[in-house]
Amino acid sequence: MMSRDYNNIIQLINSQKDNFPLDQLFYVDKSIYELDLETFFYNQWIFVGHQSRIPNKGDYFIFSIGNESIIIIRESESQINCFYNVCRHRGSQICLETEGNSKKLVCPYHAWTYNLDGKLKNARMMYEDFDKKKWSLIKCNSKVFQGLIFLNFSNQPDDFNEFIKPLKPFIELHGLKNAKIATKKVYPTNGNWKLTLDNFHECYHCLPSHPEYCQVHSKEYIQAYGAGNNTGPESKVFNKKLDEWNNKTKELGYLTGEFSEINFSNFFRSAERTPFDDNRLSETKSGKPVSTLMGNFKNFDGGYTTIGTSPFNSLIMSNDFATTFTFIPRGPMKTDVEIMWLVDENASEGKDYNIDELIWMWNETTIADKRIIENNQNGVLSKKYKPGPLSTMEIGLKKLKNWYLNHLKKKLT
Repeated sequence: MMSRDYNNIIQLINSQKDNFPLDQLFYVDKSIYELDLETFFYNQWIFVGHQSRIPNKGDYFIFSIGNESIIIIRESESQINCFYNVCRHRGSQICLETEGNSKKLVCPYHAWTYNLDGKLKNARMMYEDFDKKKWSLIKCNSKVFQGLIFLNFSNQPDDFNEFIKPLKPFIELHGLKNAKIATKKVYPTNGNWKLTLDNFHECYHCLPSHPEYCQVHSKEYIQAYGAGNNTGPESKVFNKKLDEWNNKTKELGYLTGEFSEINFSNFFRSAERTPFDDNRLSETKSGKPVSTLMGNFKNFDGGYTTIGTSPFNSLIMSNDFATTFTFIPRGPMKTDVEIMWLVDENASEGKDYNIDELIWMWNETTIADKRIIENNQNGVLSKKYKPGPLSTMEIGLKKLKNWYLNHLKKKLT
């Protein structure tokens, strides 16, 4: 039955202007935040880590969101399992550390003990008719694709193969299944998840706010592709360079092209391959490679792959390393931005790559984005905040906003 609060939210959705940001309540309200988790985060395929984080049998880490905690554990060389961190006896959490290694999963409350496949191994002093087979740990929907560990909290998740299909060749090109985590950082940000993603879906702010990003990428690229394909005004200068690079790259036998959603669906995906400027080969300060080639690359093609698998994930990849983003809502005005930097599994730190050079651009850019988003959140809290008109370089933000509102309304009606 539709609650009065939901009716108010539907009215709020219907009152949003077409080419403007969202009203204040969408960025501060607790009930909307909780609806957002149920409607969006819990219904998307979201990658939360890479298989190289748990290389050995029994290695695990915990992924937490809202009230949910998931144990991601390696059962064998070929099997990673994902379970709700909830004992089947009285509901206690089983794993209390954020990561570790365990031969068995033992509940700290009453010592119910589970194998790494989730099956109950031992429960003391139960009645004779107790059937251990009925009390395995509850699995979370999961898939490991190219080493990326995807979760989906829905009771009826979208088909993973349908979800990944248009993005598959872009990801496979970089060989992430044969990669490892060089380093990982979390940037806790005091901003609503939508304000955080709004910032990452437009590059209108890049020229005034991100000198490092602008050192690596040309003004023409930033205008047309800075927030992904079809998110800014067309640049004839960049289109010419893109056409020339596409022809050259096809001759090398590497993937070119782009993908974006045409029709409204549960998915919000995009992908493209574009060239660097000024003979750059990698997304580094010098433009020179920082590590060894990955995936299918036998030589550097001067290209750059950008993928959005969902609003909560991005992959940004040079030929020699990959930068992955996971945006994790932590509260109505809190978001964690988690970044992994991946290199080829055989690359050696200090010999083949240097961490500081690897993380330079996105570390500096994300620190700046944290400040920008927090300033934005503080301004939005004012009683005088009123959404202003969007620019021609904020098309990506507009697309995300429309997708968000359509899905939220569909959920509530």
